[in-house]
Amino acid sequence: MKSEITGTGSETLPDALVYVVDDDESIRGALTSLLTSVGIPVRAFASADDFLAAQMPDVPSCLVLDVRLRGASGLILQQEPFKETVRLPVIFLTAYGDIEMSVKAMKAGAFDFMTKPFRDQDLIDTIAAALKMNRESRRQDKIVAGILQTYDSLTAREREVIGLVAEGLLNKQIADRLCLSEVTVKIHRAQAMHKLDARSVPDVVRKLQQVRPAREDAR
Repeated sequence: MKSEITGTGSETLPDALVYVVDDDESIRGALTSLLTSVGIPVRAFASADDFLAAQMPDVPSCLVLDVRLRGASGLILQQEPFKETVRLPVIFLTAYGDIEMSVKAMKAGAFDFMTKPFRDQDLIDTIAAALKMNRESRRQDKIVAGILQTYDSLTAREREVIGLVAEGLLNKQIADRLCLSEVTVKIHRAQAMHKLDARSVPDVVRKLQQVRPAREDAR
């Protein structure tokens, strides 16, 4: 992985980035040394406020978060609006872990929960898995964003027609439903499929299935 970390366009961004939030300076230093020793770029912060105020490159990332921070706990920061602000896999670290705390963290969507002291390799493996998951999530987000962009380019009539195509209706049935000629339906259908870059009806169905959840999440 590249080690340069920057927010400017003239320099190289890292391939991935791990954020560490821990109010213990010795822990921050140890984690930074461990991760950089295996080629993982890292940014360490003493508080959640410092972390949230930092500029974050658009690269696969994860957050290593101490549960017992001064002020608000790491578990509190995992709740809204934190999760909406920073959508990263969260790996919790604590020296005072217990079953109740672990259950709360996992229910709130934590990627993992590790108790200090932990094996260096265990943490590295967990971080690698979290980065892999975030990389895939980002890839899927870009695919969905592309589908939404093309869907938004459809006319109202094209959306009507392609929606009925996805429901399994034939051109004649769509024409009857919308009071259009079959030729007009064919034209709208062809234009919609071209814009969506869909080569078949199953392809249309798959793409439209991703439009509705994305629209609901954006509300």
